[in-house]
Amino acid sequence: MKKIKDLPTKERPREKLLEKGAEALSDQELLAIILGKGSKKNDVLSLSNLLIKAIDEKGIKLQAKDILDIDGIGEAKATAIAAAFEFVRRRIKPEGLKIKFPVDVLPLIQHYGDRKQEHFLCISINGANEVMNIRVVTIGLINKSQVHPREVFADVIAERASAVIVAHNHPNGDLNPSNEDITITKRLKEAANLLGISLLDHIIFNNKGYYSFVENNSL
Repeated sequence: MKKIKDLPTKERPREKLLEKGAEALSDQELLAIILGKGSKKNDVLSLSNLLIKAIDEKGIKLQAKDILDIDGIGEAKATAIAAAFEFVRRRIKPEGLKIKFPVDVLPLIQHYGDRKQEHFLCISINGANEVMNIRVVTIGLINKSQVHPREVFADVIAERASAVIVAHNHPNGDLNPSNEDITITKRLKEAANLLGISLLDHIIFNNKGYYSFVENNSL
């Protein structure tokens, strides 16, 4: 992994943001700007990569204590990141996260579209159709042993969510659901019905488009 000093000036996070806007930066680059600098062991880009894993797991409910165990993240960096998350939460809830159709969540998860591995996501929805949280359930090749209903619905039940949308990226570019995707969707639908939770959709996406089970009458 290249260090910032090894990158051409225009490709460094701060310079890139000023020239192209924040939306042009990867998650790793955005975190690098928030962090400011790395540690003795990890440069700022490597440290950002470690943080992404913790943030993926906790979603928008990340707290400072969740990242203090990461080597190179002290109280100053942890509190700065937690404060940034809280500031965003206050500004975008509730209207900014209210959805009318399941695919309205795409702008909130589109940044996973460029990940090299499949990320299976669960989006919790409350009774007012507001997004409560987005979390990564599993990373890697998606199969029914990894995407077990208990892993998907455990936090959803604790949050008292009334509905969920599940989604995952297809790094290979093909948006058509595999046989495994179809099997998992049916399994999650059955589990959701038993729990009294609505499974609103299963969305497969990448940087160029998406496939919705609901829009294709497959749910």
